[in-house]
Amino acid sequence: VTILLTCADTPTYNSSCLIDGSDVTQTSILWEHEGENATMSCSHTKGGSYYQMYWYRQLPGETMKPVVYTVADTEPDFEPDFRGGRFSATKPDAHSGTFTVENLQPEDNGLYFCVVSDHSDADAHEG
Repeated sequence: VTILLTCADTPTYNSSCLIDGSDVTQTSILWEHEGENATMSCSHTKGGSYYQMYWYRQLPGETMKPVVYTVADTEPDFEPDFRGGRFSATKPDAHSGTFTVENLQPEDNGLYFCVVSDHSDADAHEG
């Protein structure tokens, strides 16, 4: 079984999944086999004050759900449904981060979004 993890399936995104006018880029598409691990990367050029990173997942036919909140050099804060399982996240600095799904299963097929936010900004900036 091959599992598709992608950041978007709409023509508003280019091959690196950079939204026009945005400074946030993430892995655009991953094709992996069941049982393998998939790591998605996210980076931005918005500046050091945008040190908060959020990852969201949208499964087919469902709404987008938050997965994890990360800040550089701290433990990721996973939502209850994603704790202690096959998910991990890293945030080595203010400008980049990764999200990994381990031991991929068919139900992991979906859209994964990275969002960065300014510490004083109420609005998140999608990537």
